[in-house]
Amino acid sequence: MSRFRSLLQASLTATKRALTWNLEDLIPPSERYIFNFNSKDELKKWHLYSDSEYGGLSSASLEIKDTTEGSSTVGVFSGNLSLDVAEGSTWNMTRSGFCGMRSKKFDGFIDLDAYDTIALKLKGDGRCYISTIYTQNWVNSPGQEEDNSWQAFVFVPKDNWYIAKIPLSRYVPTWRGNLINAELEMNPSRVLGMSLSVNAEGGVPGAKSGAGDFHVEIDWIKALRTE
Repeated sequence: MSRFRSLLQASLTATKRALTWNLEDLIPPSERYIFNFNSKDELKKWHLYSDSEYGGLSSASLEIKDTTEGSSTVGVFSGNLSLDVAEGSTWNMTRSGFCGMRSKKFDGFIDLDAYDTIALKLKGDGRCYISTIYTQNWVNSPGQEEDNSWQAFVFVPKDNWYIAKIPLSRYVPTWRGNLINAELEMNPSRVLGMSLSVNAEGGVPGAKSGAGDFHVEIDWIKALRTE
């Protein structure tokens, strides 16, 4: 009987371990890298845009550079914001002075439903930037092919590395840069891409604004589970 009990206990222990291992395996890690600017290959994942596509005169670039320590690399998003419009422009521009870097669409989509926060490690110039998450279209009216966009301000202090943590609940729905005045909820299980942009005007109080140069370094972008 003792031997039977020993075998039974060993079987129960093994089953418990297997169940525990399976449960842990199903729980996503507490953080997930989305972008890591650790090589020049990262540049292939992004494209730039600005008001120059519509007759504005702003310009932007994205490059990978070595850090001062020389042991790692970061992305550098920089350029110049202009409020002017090119002479003879055929576009009826209502505003100028913006630049952005937008990721190319993921292969399908990524599922961030297990996370509640987006974190960005940045070193900037005191300007306010805009973090955008693009999700599969279910908010826009039928027939609109654009992805849904959800935006939140990111103030980047000057000269020092800073980790900005933005709860997904702080991202608001927008359409072509304008706030959608409706109570809508993001679907984080269908994320198609992201962007980081900057406007000459607007942002949070106290941030640098106006025409002129901008410069922000990006180490990584992650999804976090904080709850």
